[in-house]
This record gives sequence, structure tokens and C-alpha cells, in this order.
Amino acid sequence: MATLRDIKRKIDAVKKTSQITKAMNMVAAAKLRGAQQNMEKFNPYAGKFREVIQRVAGGVEERASYELLNAREEVKKIELVLVTADRGLCGSFNNGLIVKAERFIQEKLAEGLEVSLTAGGRKGADYFRRRKYAVRSRLTGLLNKPSYDDAFSLGQELIGLFENRDCDEVYVIYSHFVSMVRQQPTLIKLLPVESSQIEEGPEEAVEYLFEPSHEALLTDLLPNYVYIQILEALYQTAVSEHAARMAAMENATNNCKELVKDLTLTYNKARQAGITKELMDIVGGAEALKK
Repeated sequence: MATLRDIKRKIDAVKKTSQITKAMNMVAAAKLRGAQQNMEKFNPYAGKFREVIQRVAGGVEERASYELLNAREEVKKIELVLVTADRGLCGSFNNGLIVKAERFIQEKLAEGLEVSLTAGGRKGADYFRRRKYAVRSRLTGLLNKPSYDDAFSLGQELIGLFENRDCDEVYVIYSHFVSMVRQQPTLIKLLPVESSQIEEGPEEAVEYLFEPSHEALLTDLLPNYVYIQILEALYQTAVSEHAARMAAMENATNNCKELVKDLTLTYNKARQAGITKELMDIVGGAEALKK
């Protein structure tokens, strides 16, 4: 009967695990709705901001005079911002971002470039710290509730590194939310701001009057463009994390149900075998008494 007790304990343990995963699924679903609403509200603002940047940048001839637009002649050091989650239990979400970051770092190191890492998330920071990579800064809590203050603080830090020549290029790896079942690790070049990101198309070439000048507006708007890019990456990654966790917990709950069915079947078979053995012992004993 010890075997039956062991199976019964396993069934109870799996049922408790199923309750936990179901609760985590519901929490992730609730957080997903709020994060997705914030992302959808922010997208029109980000799009309009890009449009403003396009209009202002379209009237500036000497872009090399702007530090954030000025590409370095020789790139020696790269700063990579990796945005991951602080927690696990979200399937391959963190692993996909980490793999993309590691491949990018290895490619740049193979080219003879120096790469330092700003880890925006505990999972990414722990992974690269254990492997002795150059983790310059470690940030946590960015995805709990993405805010402009966090994007502003990180953006100022990155702009300072770029302007002080502590790095020649800045890249960001984040998770782009495609759908509930697909979150795509994405790499973007944050600094210097590439012309292709703000180039105005020929069909939009309209003359505008600016007050103050193009130069004054662009000097003020370029840093804000960097902050908006970072905030958009945080929103996208936060939604992706909740979607990935919800899917992972749903799969875990379903797996628990299947495991309970299998264990219950095994339990019934073992119980039936035990009953059959006892009956055979009783019948055998009765036959022995008759003789």
C-alpha cells in the first residue's frame, strides 16, 4: 500500500501546483489588460512625435552639427541596453532576449569592438554577470509599471555616455509585442539617431514655418525622441512579458490536468491490482481450509 500512498501524494501535489499556475495565469491576464491599454494609448503619441521629428529634421541641412545625429568615424565601444523581466515563469521570453543579446555581443567582440551592457531586468543581469560579461549598470523594476521618469533617467544616462565619448553607439534589445502568442526579440539602434529613422518621405515634403528655428526645436526634441524610444521599448516588453507568462501558466495548468489524469489512472490500476491480490489470497486460504 506504500505505492498507493506515494501516488496519492503526487496527485495532491500536482493539484496544488495546478491551483498556483491557474492563479498566476489570472494575475498575468489582469496585468496584461492594463499594460496593453497603456501601450495602445501611448502608440499614437509616439507616432505623432516621430512625425514632428520628421518635419523638424527635414529642414535642417547640417546634421553633423548635432551630437545625437552625428555618427562617429570610427566605432570602438558599444553600449547595449537589454530589457528583460525581473522574474521567470514566462516560458522562453527571457531566454529569447538573452540569446539575441549574446549573439550581438559575440558578433561585435569578433569585430574587435568593446561592448558594455546596461541590463534592464534581473534575469538578463544575472545571466551575463555569471558569465563575466561587462555589465556596466543593472536596473530592476522597469517593467512593473513603465513610466516616463524611468525612460528619462535611462535616456539621460545613455545620452551622457554618448556625448562624453564613453561609447560610440547605443543599441537596445527589447521584446516587440506582435500578438498574444508571438513576442519578437528586436534590436534597434538608439544612438546616433539614424537618418532613416527620421527621414521625411518625398510625398510628405511640405514647407513649414517654425518658431523658434529648426535648430532650436531639433536640439530640444532629439533627447525627447530618445526618451520616447526607450519608453516604447519598455511598454512593448512589459506587455510581451505578461502575455508570455499568461500562455506559460495556461500550458502548465493544462499539463497538470493531464498529469493528474495519468496519475489517477495509475492509482486505480495499482489499487485494482492490490484488491485482486487480496481476493486471490482469501480464495487460496479458503481452498486450503477445505482440504
